[in-house]
Amino acid sequence: MTLQEALPLIIPLVILELTLGIVALVHVLKHPNYRFGNKAMWVVIVLFLQLIGPIVYFIFGRGREA
Repeated sequence: MTLQEALPLIIPLVILELTLGIVALVHVLKHPNYRFGNKAMWVVIVLFLQLIGPIVYFIFGRGREA
């Protein structure tokens, strides 16, 4: 499979990864409540674990809405 053939598969994944990362990062920065950890820890997880980091944040880190 060449890169040209793989682009239709790669582009949606990149868009999904960027969207999840941006939404999770905005949420981390705006909301002070977390189930565990602190803001700095969640920013690092969201930014450096790419696709998995935002998912982990929304499942385990997101606290109650204020």
